[in-house]
Amino acid sequence: MSILIDKNTRVVVQGITGRDGAFHTKQMLAYGTKIVAGVTPGKAGERVEGIPVFDSVKEAKDATKANVSVIYVPSKFAVDAIYEAAEAGIDLVVCISEGVPAMDMLEVYNFLKGKKTRLVGPNTPGLITPGVTKVGIMPGQIHMKGNVGVVSRSGTLTYEVVYHLTANGMGQSTCLGTGGDQIVGTGFLDVLEMFEKDPQTKAVVLIGEIGGTDEEDAALYIKKNMTKPVVAFVAGRTAPPGKRMGHAGAIIAGGSGTAAEKVAAFQKAKIKVADSPAEVAILMKAELEKLAKKAAKPKKAKKPAKKVAKPKKAKKTAKKKVTGKSKKAKKKLAKKKKTTKRRR
Repeated sequence: MSILIDKNTRVVVQGITGRDGAFHTKQMLAYGTKIVAGVTPGKAGERVEGIPVFDSVKEAKDATKANVSVIYVPSKFAVDAIYEAAEAGIDLVVCISEGVPAMDMLEVYNFLKGKKTRLVGPNTPGLITPGVTKVGIMPGQIHMKGNVGVVSRSGTLTYEVVYHLTANGMGQSTCLGTGGDQIVGTGFLDVLEMFEKDPQTKAVVLIGEIGGTDEEDAALYIKKNMTKPVVAFVAGRTAPPGKRMGHAGAIIAGGSGTAAEKVAAFQKAKIKVADSPAEVAILMKAELEKLAKKAAKPKKAKKPAKKVAKPKKAKKTAKKKVTGKSKKAKKKLAKKKKTTKRRR
């Protein structure tokens, strides 16, 4: 199994005729992703890599039964693209676009509440189920099928960590980038819950960074709800306060959101924290070895319960025959017999 995407995933690419859309459509097809349609308003009837193009997501969904959308459009069109996919009834929308205003995303976030559509992103590298399908921009060649789930706020760090996992013989079940913006559709808690329920996933790597409180919330959630081992890494340990580092959400503001606070939260929850992406693989290998030893350990056979001896029934004392005569009468009879005997 995997989370969110599998062999039944049918993808529609919004912005397929653009530079990024066309390039990544080719990459996804080469990996084995089932791309069934593309959407660019005004370009219906065209084909990109043999994929038919439609004017709207609804038309594409009706014609091809697409259930996942991936968005490669400029940030100023991204919000409308998300609304369009959700209104068409797409199950999963993956928004790669970067630079979507936070206030616009707040409206999108509230709009999606109560709807069946799940949003991953924006500003996400997407997700991949190794050996099966990928939706987004993750490089497929570094991934390997396995049982380690990876969730991250950073795209590039995800690739580096995955490279080290694969190099050490640890494949992945699903790798997902939540996105580096302040407001995203799917966060750590959502993905951790899915990994905990996924039978293929045996352990999880969580890659965090400075800014916000997502990592602190995740540490608390893991401590209370997860039975599977988690290894964490937090980027931005040398970042100065007030300076944004790469992502819109990666900023230490008001003295909170520091890497030190996040590391401390994980350690308090007894979660192993790596000092580098390479160390993530070392720590994860140790966790998987523990699981293997635990699984290989023969279970002690239960001793049969000792039979409790039933208490012996007390012997019933024989009841004296009742003659119907009183004690006084018996004494009188005995005395009479004695007197008769003497006379004789």
